[in-house]
Amino acid sequence: MTIRVPPVLRRVGLAALLALTLVAAGAPPGPRAQPALTGACYCRAASEVRWCETGMTEGACRERCASELCDDWFWLEQRPCWNWGYGG
Repeated sequence: MTIRVPPVLRRVGLAALLALTLVAAGAPPGPRAQPALTGACYCRAASEVRWCETGMTEGACRERCASELCDDWFWLEQRPCWNWGYGG
């Protein structure tokens, strides 16, 4: 036993399927979230580096330095803190 579908419904169904296919194929891919870069955050006060924190984003570095009243700050992406000397 076969089910007969009226031609009008068949055309509407095909048109809807075609429209969905065109919309899905023509949609641009969504933007991929870039991973946040981390690096070394340095706080300078009274002309010397007071502290360094590794693994901070630039925004987090800026916020922390503002809250700790640093005179100046700088952030070096994808780098660890350097201890300003050699050896131990």
